[in-house]
Amino acid sequence: MTGAFEQAAIKIERVEEFGQLQRAIQEALSQEKAKGFLKRLRRGSIRVRDFESVLVTKTLEAATGRADLSARQLYRTLALSDQAQIREFYLSKIEEVDPVLRAKFSKLYQYY
Repeated sequence: MTGAFEQAAIKIERVEEFGQLQRAIQEALSQEKAKGFLKRLRRGSIRVRDFESVLVTKTLEAATGRADLSARQLYRTLALSDQAQIREFYLSKIEEVDPVLRAKFSKLYQYY
């Protein structure tokens, strides 16, 4: 008996804050802004999968042009399970970046 894997649904505790971060990630990694986001990471020598550094360096804010957003502060207000889910969301979105851009910024995507 084989079955497809289904991720368990975990309820978001801080829906508003989670949604703000989710929208910022979607915007920063949108087709229009992904190149600028990756350029900022390269300038800061930040690996694309290092979400903590993305937060500390305010890369999401810079990429989206939203100085009013404090991604790091929003992230800190989230429960541990919400933090894990937003990291997973971010990691899934960086994998959806256009393959041409991923190739151009391949060093950022390397694991070591």
